[in-house]
Amino acid sequence: MNRRSFLMTTGLVLAIPGAVRAEWAPQRPVNIILPYAAGGGTDAFARAVAAAAEGIVPVPMIVTNKEGAGGITGAVEAAAARPDGETIMITSAGSFLLTTMLRDTPVDPLEDFRIIAQIGDLDPAILVPKDSPFQTLADFVEGAKATPGGLRWAHNGRGGAHHVAGQSFLNAHGLQATDVPFQGGGPTRAAVIGAQVDFGVVGIQQAAGFENELRVLAILAPDRDGIIADVPTADEQGFPYNAVSSPIVAFAPKDTPDDVVAGMEDALRQITATAQFAELMRVQGNVPEFLTGAEAEAKLRALKADTEVLMAELKAEG
Repeated sequence: MNRRSFLMTTGLVLAIPGAVRAEWAPQRPVNIILPYAAGGGTDAFARAVAAAAEGIVPVPMIVTNKEGAGGITGAVEAAAARPDGETIMITSAGSFLLTTMLRDTPVDPLEDFRIIAQIGDLDPAILVPKDSPFQTLADFVEGAKATPGGLRWAHNGRGGAHHVAGQSFLNAHGLQATDVPFQGGGPTRAAVIGAQVDFGVVGIQQAAGFENELRVLAILAPDRDGIIADVPTADEQGFPYNAVSSPIVAFAPKDTPDDVVAGMEDALRQITATAQFAELMRVQGNVPEFLTGAEAEAKLRALKADTEVLMAELKAEG
């Protein structure tokens, strides 16, 4: 499913035979742990959820940024939180999963959490400073081939979805470049704008509103973006690529009861279907994309299977 697939579905899990009745009635403000710095694409999703929750969730939802260790610091705190329905984590689930495949971590997204729902998906893109000599993706590939290892590129953390997407593209076309990790999409974008690096791989929504500072050479996805639709895919430009996206997923501590998780899922279904959420996303260059917890988990397991070989290679390289 791509970013154009906006499922405007609502409804309570109440009448389906055998289904868990959705019951989520937090008594205190819900803490949304966001394991990245403020200003990135995942942060925008979390803040849109908090803003659009009024009237759907009976208490305020408050975003707390807990960046560090490529998203693992916040994930550890979320996993250790009381499973009482008053703490959730919204994160780049692709980056979370891939990071745990690249290095030993104290938490695992498929083992130490309940997956509540997917609320969006971030497709990566190759961005360069506006005054870069690379006008097209072909220019970029030619330049990278001419200076093996000479170009520097930014991403938002080794093992994250955008790092893996960028490295996968480089590998597919026999390119070498020196990667420079940053903490979050906002700092990565700033590094590209400031020409601290020659290019960056980050969610395409990071280009929204920065057209005078950035040039997007290609989206690394099967389809063009639903909002920044003038940017062609790498494949369209003759550079095939196996897509690695970054679904934005809400997680709960592992022992959170079934009925509470079902209630959270239903609340997020309703929140992502509101006009307010859609507008907040549009301003940030995003669209909602809801998947149930079961669907989101299946998507993550498929991503794990599809990237096992590449992640083993990256891990061996250190």
